[in-house]
Amino acid sequence: MQKQPLIILTGPTAVGKTKASIGLAKAIGGEIISADSMQVYKYMDIGSAKPSMEERAGIPHHMLSVVAPNETKFSVACFREMADACIADIAAREKRPLVVGGTGLYVNALTYPLNFTGAPADPAIREKYVSLEAEQPGAAHKRLQEVDPASAARLHPNDKKRVIRALEVFELTGRPISENGEGFSALDESKLPYTVRIAGLTMPREVLYARIEQRVDRMMEQGLLDEVKALLEKGYSPELPALQGLGYKQLLSFLSGTITLSEAVEAIKRETRRFAKRQITWFKRDSRIRWYDAAAYADISALGEAIAAQFLQEDGEE
Repeated sequence: MQKQPLIILTGPTAVGKTKASIGLAKAIGGEIISADSMQVYKYMDIGSAKPSMEERAGIPHHMLSVVAPNETKFSVACFREMADACIADIAAREKRPLVVGGTGLYVNALTYPLNFTGAPADPAIREKYVSLEAEQPGAAHKRLQEVDPASAARLHPNDKKRVIRALEVFELTGRPISENGEGFSALDESKLPYTVRIAGLTMPREVLYARIEQRVDRMMEQGLLDEVKALLEKGYSPELPALQGLGYKQLLSFLSGTITLSEAVEAIKRETRRFAKRQITWFKRDSRIRWYDAAAYADISALGEAIAAQFLQEDGEE
């Protein structure tokens, strides 16, 4: 049985994936499936850089605004199940599925046969480590260093939510959560449900950082602060994981009086640069990714067309 071809376009935030994906989707007759862990949330459009209807240029998009911000049980496993269904539906209509996004775990969930992401939440395990952290700050991260040094190296000790989740997965499955992002060379592609082609966008670090700063300024001009206020007015708690995302967390600190607006904006830029650096580190480990310099193209949508032409030619298509 022939496997379903699956093209994935990934890379760090602000590198130009949205524009490139439109050119790519048009060239292959595709529909886009978002692989972004913030764009799944409703009412969080500006801060997640969710493509507008104009930016989508008539290309159907999936996995956008599918859960409410207070849906705390949406996991990588949930994403994979929903994205698999989208891929099947798109293929059934004789269109090509195109996955676009920079959330590494979401990309890996579709391209690895590992099943640990289905590990359920266990309140008892979480509470154990929450209590441990309260009594001995940093103890959870030290424990993670013992059982999953790869994840410990990737996660900051203050990122308690992800540190505790990594420990939870280890206790439930006996396997490090980092196995979903490590050991690419050991991947058995025969076990994959798709024939995967991955294109990654990159550009010089200084150019990317300048684009990040420009995008944050543009988000503020588009009304990001009002978007955050609207979420609070809808009754969503500022403590929700979704509202701890980039941009939202910093502006909530401003609204609580902890920092000034200018300090919040600078914090968003700084943390977004750090996030982009982590994304680059994550994706550079995957030898399957073919990298393209987005800065070399005056029109990034033309880059998408170039990627399509190369992939189609290699597949023996026009």
